[in-house]
Amino acid sequence: MRLLIDRKIKHLFQVILALLVCPMAVFTLLRVLHIKMDAVYILAGWICAGIGILMALYRYFREQHAVMEKAIDQMHVYLDGNHEIRLDCEEEGELYRLFHEINSLVSILNAHAENEGRAKHFMKDTIADISHQLKTPLAALNIYNGILQEDSDQQETVREFTALSEQELDRIDTLVQNLLKITKLDAGTVVLDKSMENLFQLMTQVERHFVFRAIQENKKLILGGSDTVNFLCDSSWLMEAVGNVVKNALDHTQSGDTIQVQWKELPSMIQIVVTDNGAGIHPEDLPHIFKRFYRSRFSKDTQGIGLGLPLAKMIVEAHSGTIEVDSERGIGTTFVMNFLIPTKL
Repeated sequence: MRLLIDRKIKHLFQVILALLVCPMAVFTLLRVLHIKMDAVYILAGWICAGIGILMALYRYFREQHAVMEKAIDQMHVYLDGNHEIRLDCEEEGELYRLFHEINSLVSILNAHAENEGRAKHFMKDTIADISHQLKTPLAALNIYNGILQEDSDQQETVREFTALSEQELDRIDTLVQNLLKITKLDAGTVVLDKSMENLFQLMTQVERHFVFRAIQENKKLILGGSDTVNFLCDSSWLMEAVGNVVKNALDHTQSGDTIQVQWKELPSMIQIVVTDNGAGIHPEDLPHIFKRFYRSRFSKDTQGIGLGLPLAKMIVEAHSGTIEVDSERGIGTTFVMNFLIPTKL
């Protein structure tokens, strides 16, 4: 029986059994030896056995009471704020098994509390970052509107500052849209609608999205890869990830620079590589470029909001892939996205 695993219960049963067996053994031996005993002595023997059993039970329950009182005191210490306290559960038995389960529950509660604390801290930082990011374009919009009101009769001024206002509104829209996408991925509410897609066609759509900007900035956007490579993915989310990496490359290159988007199928994975020959990423920034709202003190880009690369990373990981970056100052930057091929695992 599992009840007898408890050393103390097992010892109690042994004591009670001994107290019951001993009088019976003595009375049986006397009967075999034909020694007569008065009923008074027999009754006294059983009374002594009963007293012994009561004492054994009292001792056992007193020890159990002490164990429970100690456990209650430890629980009170936990409730008072010492979340490192644990119930003693080194011995065997059902009671100590219960203590072990309570300790496991405490560990889970501590983990949830820690995660909640981190989430609140992250939310606080995120709100502060969003407020900071929105402050700049909103301030610019106020200035532009003031200028427009003062020079409303100057058509050239109106056109110029209307265009600038539109840029700032685009920044706000991009910020909000990226935040919504990241929030959906964080919450796990995004269900990837995967289907077999041709990478050449997907990358061509990415190129169409940025080709006008590349021409305006006198930059080359070059695609390179087989038109027979197919990949099981959510096409819209994958183009979002690759597009954010391409946009990052356009943001950090100069006139005359080149951005290449290449893809290939390896024996066990699909690989998409985005390379540019721009100024490169400072070594101090490399460990942080996938952090939300991270802005390098070395970057000359004043328009970025620091959400494109973190969003790209989340999308790649949602496809069970990885994204890595390699960069050298004065030579350029390479982003490598690797996706395992499920049928070849």
